[in-house]
Amino acid sequence: MKKKYRLIEPYIWILPSCVLMALFIALPIGMVFRMAFSQVTRAGIVKGFTGFDNFIAATGKPAFKIVLWNTVEWTVVVVVVSTVVGFILALLLNNEFRGRKIARAIVVFPWATTLVIQASVWNFIINTDYGTLNTLLKKLGIISTNINWTPTPGAYFAWECFVGIFVTIPFVTFCVLSGLQGIDESFYEAATADGANYWQKLFHITIPLVRPQLTVSTVLNIIYVFNSFPIIWTMSKGDPANRTDTLVTYLYKLAFYNGKQGQAAAISVIGFLILLVCASVYMVFTLRGQKER
Repeated sequence: MKKKYRLIEPYIWILPSCVLMALFIALPIGMVFRMAFSQVTRAGIVKGFTGFDNFIAATGKPAFKIVLWNTVEWTVVVVVVSTVVGFILALLLNNEFRGRKIARAIVVFPWATTLVIQASVWNFIINTDYGTLNTLLKKLGIISTNINWTPTPGAYFAWECFVGIFVTIPFVTFCVLSGLQGIDESFYEAATADGANYWQKLFHITIPLVRPQLTVSTVLNIIYVFNSFPIIWTMSKGDPANRTDTLVTYLYKLAFYNGKQGQAAAISVIGFLILLVCASVYMVFTLRGQKER
């Protein structure tokens, strides 16, 4: 009896988690897939099966190509730049210096506040008429008249990418920092004894040993940034003419502004598949590289 209980005990412990995952993850995903392949009324009532009609209608719009490219650009720029800057910042914060605790607290601040607040603050900062950036530059005598910091949709989107990078850096920094603090100093001492310089230690000791933390932070960032809604919506709502939209804000408009919930669900499925492929490919190549070492 005890042997049987020991065999099923692990499954009993994970059963609540499996039930919660089924209810709050698997079931909603299944409902979205069902809506994507069905006719959905403006009231949200799911009717008959329509095949790929929602996908054809959603991807056939001229705005879709713009939105898809914006999403790729937004994700790549924010993830790559925040990873590089976060890694450098983690290296700096890993050193012993006076006021390190205060510096770490300052770095974590953008991550501790909500994205809506961050986006609203930066929207106020870059405002042409009463923004603090223009006010500061005028007081310093650098400019004499207010500058329009968002003259084009591309400029506005660049500012949104900047805000995305700003709020993502702390997450990468502390992920990498946790890995750096787990590296035994004896590795560096042995490398120094062998005559290795700083860059050799960085590429042959530091980066390989923090690769698991970099992998986790990169995969999670790809998912979070790809699905990020508050920054884009708070700063521009995807305007003008979908020029600053991403897939998430675009499907929100389709579902709740235009009443096309079936097409919105189809775009959700497309986004889900893109993320699944990207995360899987990245994980496979990363794990393969670790095995080869």
